[in-house]
Amino acid sequence: QKMPPSLPATINIREPRWDQSTFQGRAKHFFMVTDPRNLLLSGATLEEARRVVEDYRAGTIQPGLTEDQLWRAKYIYDSAFHPDTGEKMILVGRMSAQVPMNMTITGCMLTFYRTTPAVLFWQWVNQSFNAVVNYTNRSGDAPITPSQLGTAYVSATTGAVVTALGLKSLTKHLPALIGRYVPFAAVAAANCINIPLMRQRELKVGIPVTDENGNRLGESTAAAQKAIFQVVVSRIGMAAPAMAIPPVIMNMLEKRAFLKRYPYLNAPLQVGLVGLCLVFATPLCCALFPQKSSMPVSSLEPEVQDQIRKKDPWLERVYFNKGL
Repeated sequence: QKMPPSLPATINIREPRWDQSTFQGRAKHFFMVTDPRNLLLSGATLEEARRVVEDYRAGTIQPGLTEDQLWRAKYIYDSAFHPDTGEKMILVGRMSAQVPMNMTITGCMLTFYRTTPAVLFWQWVNQSFNAVVNYTNRSGDAPITPSQLGTAYVSATTGAVVTALGLKSLTKHLPALIGRYVPFAAVAAANCINIPLMRQRELKVGIPVTDENGNRLGESTAAAQKAIFQVVVSRIGMAAPAMAIPPVIMNMLEKRAFLKRYPYLNAPLQVGLVGLCLVFATPLCCALFPQKSSMPVSSLEPEVQDQIRKKDPWLERVYFNKGL
């Protein structure tokens, strides 16, 4: 019996499997990254994936390993271990936990929006979850200090609660459907506060910019502003379908006899609808912008432009990691 051909040692598993210059390639990548099934993998499976990836990077290829198995191991490894520190990430902070966690929290925010204590509680739960996600997926280059984490957490929670309660009082005399959109406005406001605060160090000192081959050219605050703007747009876009479509459907269902007869089905139905939206919205909105984003050298700060011109006078574009 023939042995399968040996796998070449030249596959770049530090980069995604699919072409990241196209939306389709980015979407395929993020469908793998955010796959909730990765949460069910055992510790032994995660350790095996780590071993396959680390051996391959060190030049040791396990006998019989296929390219598909290698990529599967890479995505399992990436789903559970921090890219900079190599530590196993907190379960609820992993990208694969985004859909089930957001589905539960968003579903409850949309269900229990009528009373002030419920609004306060679920906005607090949501921002606590966001703080865990932001801490778990922090950059190794720009670590978050406990005081920065605390400031961002308190500010985002306050912003979300003030927005939610303010809008709730304004919608008392408006149609019921409009009241259902209060949680979305609060989440959008919180994202606009939380993400820039969580990444304030990048806005002060800049993020690394490189040439096409990954050679570091300096740090730019202009690149940090663009990166953070793209992440805020992606996060709001991620929440939009899940918080915009279910309220319309639920508003229609509540007028029918079915939900009046079985009111206990309200929350499960809401959570299920939100989950259906998030399964697609999460990877597709992560894919809106390339992870390795770029901008013209002419758009950088003058001092960074001068620094780059000394190294490479003909360079036109720089690249940077926008974060998630």
